[in-house]
Amino acid sequence: MGNRLDWMHQELEGLKNAGLYNRIRTIGSPQGAWLVVDGKKVLNFCSNNYLGLANRPEIVAAAKKGLDNYGAGPAAVRSIAGTMDLHLELERRLAAFKGVEAAVTFQSGFCANLATIQALVTKEDVIFSDELNHASIIDGCRLSGGRIVRFAHANPLDLERAIKENEGSYRRALIITDGVFSMDGDMAPLDEIYQIANAHDIMLMVDDAHGEGVVGKGGRGIVDHFGLHGKVDIEVGTLSKAFGVMGGVVAGNAVIVEWLRQRGRPFLFSSAMTPPDVAACIAALDILESSTELVDKLWENARYFKAEMKNAGFDTGQSVTPITPIMLGEAPLAQQFSRELFEEGVFAMALGFPTVPKGKARIRVMISAAHSQADLDQALQTFIKVGKKLGVI
Repeated sequence: MGNRLDWMHQELEGLKNAGLYNRIRTIGSPQGAWLVVDGKKVLNFCSNNYLGLANRPEIVAAAKKGLDNYGAGPAAVRSIAGTMDLHLELERRLAAFKGVEAAVTFQSGFCANLATIQALVTKEDVIFSDELNHASIIDGCRLSGGRIVRFAHANPLDLERAIKENEGSYRRALIITDGVFSMDGDMAPLDEIYQIANAHDIMLMVDDAHGEGVVGKGGRGIVDHFGLHGKVDIEVGTLSKAFGVMGGVVAGNAVIVEWLRQRGRPFLFSSAMTPPDVAACIAALDILESSTELVDKLWENARYFKAEMKNAGFDTGQSVTPITPIMLGEAPLAQQFSRELFEEGVFAMALGFPTVPKGKARIRVMISAAHSQADLDQALQTFIKVGKKLGVI
């Protein structure tokens, strides 16, 4: 084979030596408060299953019914023969839930970001992007060919500076920010960002992947949280986190949604969401619209866990959401902390570079409505035990 792959072997060894190699564990059970991981039953504090819907009986039953009625796959892209009435029902329901004019679904939240940015921006345009935006936004910006101007994280004043410095140098502009930032659990000041976008007549897009089902009334997202209905042009979301299933959604202005049906590349060139997934997402909406109980429980659990961790002496960063980073600094320490937790029966993965900046490695704890009080107390005891053993607290 020659030496053409030698560089890759060297890079992989470098990752291992630096403590940055990701050893991926294997799940042998449905998602829930408890998992079977590498054959061991452990408490789960890793998943994005915020509301515990991934294995809820109503969701599973709806997926089975969708499978029986529509088959396993759509066997086509949406624009040819892959749009089923089930897809349109989900899109109508999502638009109503979000309080927007229209919505369109994609195969994932990642695909939704790629589709939207490429359809709205070309090389003649500029994108003002928060410096900590998700990888899918970064990739979408790169693929669009537009000029990318980053502004300081969650900093409206720096956004204003960036816009003024670039005035007159572009045809159209788009401001993009995450709603809830997945690594730190902080929120974008979307109300202030909207005021700037409106003042400069610039399109505004928010990726609400970690906000839908979590923030806002009954989990309706960051736009609802800030009372900005009808003012944010594009809300991108995922159906794989709080909804517990799979898929992505773009909601907002009806003209933008219509344009994405014509020019959103994943919509045009990749098969549609599968019928069981679509049916399961509709069932998740039924649950969210019927009661705020799960969202309320999620926040109750998050407030309790975060307060107790802070009382124990842990640094939980800037989080204001159920995402709870335990800041540890260097990647080798975070990986050792994760291994020690696992040995004690708690599954919480270490995150290091390039997922987070160098020197800001952490354990990211993902709280769920599925966790009982006993689950949370057991996890707290384990974190404190490991924290003391490793000299973190």
